[in-house]
Amino acid sequence: MKAVVYEAFSAPPQIKHLPDPTPEAHGVVVKVMATGVCRSDWHGWMGHDPDIQLPHVPGHELAGIVEAVGKDVTQWRVGDRVTVPFVGGCGSCPECYAGHHQVCDNQFQPGFTHWGSFAEYVGIHQADVNLVALPETLGFATAASLGCRFVTSFRAVVDQGKASAGQWVAVHGCGGVGLSAIMIANAVGANVVAVDISAAKLQLASELGAVATVNASEVADVAEAVIEVTRGGAHVSLDALGHPTTCFNSISNLRKRGKHVQIGLMLADHSTPAIPMSKVIAHELEILGSHGMQAYRYGAMLDMIQTGKLAPEKLVGQRINLERSIAALTSMDEFQGIGVTVVTEF
Repeated sequence: MKAVVYEAFSAPPQIKHLPDPTPEAHGVVVKVMATGVCRSDWHGWMGHDPDIQLPHVPGHELAGIVEAVGKDVTQWRVGDRVTVPFVGGCGSCPECYAGHHQVCDNQFQPGFTHWGSFAEYVGIHQADVNLVALPETLGFATAASLGCRFVTSFRAVVDQGKASAGQWVAVHGCGGVGLSAIMIANAVGANVVAVDISAAKLQLASELGAVATVNASEVADVAEAVIEVTRGGAHVSLDALGHPTTCFNSISNLRKRGKHVQIGLMLADHSTPAIPMSKVIAHELEILGSHGMQAYRYGAMLDMIQTGKLAPEKLVGQRINLERSIAALTSMDEFQGIGVTVVTEF
């Protein structure tokens, strides 16, 4: 198969031809029809993830067609249109038995724990637990854009933040994750404040439902600006970028008993950010993480897409080929693109 491979961290990836994967007894092989280019892939390429073993094929936001099925798989057939959470569960540990596949004790992640979807084919483990059937009306590029960004945002807003109609939700960072969160929070009736340093991204945030925007490059104090807009602070606030500054601002702009949800990864030098703990204690704030979403929860999100309440296709930016994915991957830290870049040609 044709694939993007890097043999050293931070070294230029290359297009190579590798052996096609074969399914494990409990797994399937998926023919990749589309795969998103995500900042998490950049973190992996930089060497920030200890699970990655070299040489490596990145990619974890994928949609495609089942190409081969392991002998123990009962729910899937060759030709099925599928996607998969970026965190897969084993189905047999205590967390999985409790329904928390996204924090499985034996979790796997395509593009991290094994070769990923910047390739013509990718192997998926524990298919009966982790695969998600795609509606015929949902295109592969849109399905891939759900990836880790849209589903993580859905869980962050709906399941973790429990945002509801009339509440104020602040979203710090208007990349793919943040824009997804804005759309989802707006769909459940919340009032959204978008925060970013890019006027173009803030404009798109407004088009997707943000009722107010804060340009962090133009205000002296981001948290105070959000508190002023929301007349007391956000009920739910999300760091959708993953940076010490956005994390600090997200916690600081909460009203009493508000919830901060950390979506953006904070790795390497950013892994231990400063937190305004005195405010956390005095105002009884909650600090939550959001790490993917279980396959069985996709149904609620897909229903909202089918009925038009969510329109993730609006978040799809560039559609590129596998060769161009190398430049897209290695420049993810420059924050240049608007929307989700998706590889659709292999």
